[in-house]
Amino acid sequence: MDIQLAIICALTFVIHLIGTLAYAVRIAGVRTRRIAISFALFNILVLVSRTSNSFQGPFLAKRIEENIGRGVTHGLLADFRWLLLSATIATLVGAFLIPTFQRVFSRAVLHFQLHRSIPRLLLRGFFRGGLSQLKDIATIPVAANVTQMRIGHGITPWVIVLNVAAVALWTIGVFASLYAGYLNPELRVTSSTLSSVVNGMATIMMFVFIDPHMSVMTDDVVEGKTSEPQFRKAIVWLVGSRVAGTLLAQVLLVPGPWPLFSSPRLCSSGAASLIFEGFHGDRGKACRS
Repeated sequence: MDIQLAIICALTFVIHLIGTLAYAVRIAGVRTRRIAISFALFNILVLVSRTSNSFQGPFLAKRIEENIGRGVTHGLLADFRWLLLSATIATLVGAFLIPTFQRVFSRAVLHFQLHRSIPRLLLRGFFRGGLSQLKDIATIPVAANVTQMRIGHGITPWVIVLNVAAVALWTIGVFASLYAGYLNPELRVTSSTLSSVVNGMATIMMFVFIDPHMSVMTDDVVEGKTSEPQFRKAIVWLVGSRVAGTLLAQVLLVPGPWPLFSSPRLCSSGAASLIFEGFHGDRGKACRS
C-alpha cells in the first residue's frame, strides 16, 4: 500500500466512522431528552465526513487516471478491496466507540444547552481538561448487548435487511462507478456519473424506510412507550447490519449479474443503446451492433 492509497483509506475510514457514530447520537438524545440539540451538534462531525468525502472522490479519480495513463490494466481491484476493508474496520471501530462517544456527546449536549456557544464547547473539549476527563468516562461495550440481542419491539427484520442493502449500495456507489470507468476508459466520464444512481437508491431506502422507523422509535423512548434497553438492542442490530453491509459491498463491487458495473460498456444495455442512439445517431447504432 502506497501513501496515496493510505490517504484514501484514511478518508474512507473517517467517513464510515462518523456514519457509525451517528447511532450514538440517538442514544445521547434519548438520555438527555435533547434530541434536536444532539443532531445539531452532530452536524459538526457531519461536516468533517462530507469534507473527507469531497476529497476522497478526486484523489481516487486521480489515481485511476494515472493508472490509465501508464497503461496499467490490473491491480486496481485490490485497491478497492483495501478501501472497502477500511470501511468495515471503521464500522467496527465505531461500534466499539459508541458507548464512550454517547457519554461524551451527552456531556457536550448539556454543556451547549447551558452556554450555547459552539466555540466555547470546542475550547472546553480540546483544551480545558476535556481530553483528560475522557479516561474517566471511557468504557467498552457490554458483552450482554451482543450475546443477548434479539429483534425486539420496534425493530423488524425487513428494516435490518434494508439497512444492509442501503449501506452496501452507499459504500460501493462511488467505487463501482469509478472501477467501471477504469475497465472501459472510453466511457469513464459516463461511468463516474452513475454513482448518483446507486447512491440515490441507497438514499431512498435510508430516508423513506429506515430513518423514519428509527425516528419513531426514538420518540417512543422519550415518551416512555419503549424502554431504553429495547432501544439499545435495536441500535446493536442496526450497527451489526451496517457491518454486514460493508462486507456485502465486497461482493457487489464486481457483480456478475449486473453488467452495468461488471462491464461499463453501457451499449450492452438496450436502454443505454436507445439513449446513445437518440443523442449520437449512428454512434448509438454502432454501439448496439
